[in-house]
Amino acid sequence: MKRLVLIEDHTAIREMLAQILSLDDRYQVVGETGDGQAGLELCLSLKPDVLVVDAKLPGMSGVEVVRQLRRQLPEVRILAFSGQQHPLMVREMIEAGAHGFVEKTAGLLELRRGVETVAEGGMYFGPAIAALLSTGGEGDDSGGRPESLTARERQILQLVAESNTTRAIAVQLGISVKTVDNHRTNLMRKLNLHDVASLTRYALDRGFVGGNP
Repeated sequence: MKRLVLIEDHTAIREMLAQILSLDDRYQVVGETGDGQAGLELCLSLKPDVLVVDAKLPGMSGVEVVRQLRRQLPEVRILAFSGQQHPLMVREMIEAGAHGFVEKTAGLLELRRGVETVAEGGMYFGPAIAALLSTGGEGDDSGGRPESLTARERQILQLVAESNTTRAIAVQLGISVKTVDNHRTNLMRKLNLHDVASLTRYALDRGFVGGNP
């Protein structure tokens, strides 16, 4: 029996997925949450066989959850399940280490196929994602690549894009206002972006910010 964790910020969708997957005696849902940071900690604690994760999450983006999990628990199989299909975000999720990506518009049958394939060691992409990848869809590639960012810079990028003030970010992370300013300056330099609005658009495009389906 494969042990699953679900990270999905829409409670009704998460509970529905847990119920559906639990009906299959090949799977056991051992944990679920709607927050990215909490989801990462849950996976590190429970060490599941399979993770089903949304791309956009509060706390920590799904892309960053996948990236960190692949470093710390490389044996976990990961399926992204998201309504967001921006080419850049899909690319970042795959490059982070996801073994598959199913769009929410594809339906539950497609999701079950994705879970089954990924759990058994394969790669699986829903119809819209497969079409996107086959055309080499890159989308707008303005700004630098997020691989150049440190984990702290990624965290601050998300918090800036979620409209947190510099002081609020400093309090939340337990660092000084000056340190936050330094990180933000480094973000703009590395990404070749010049204001908070640009940082926000960049974060939205690449799945750093939660709150959408």
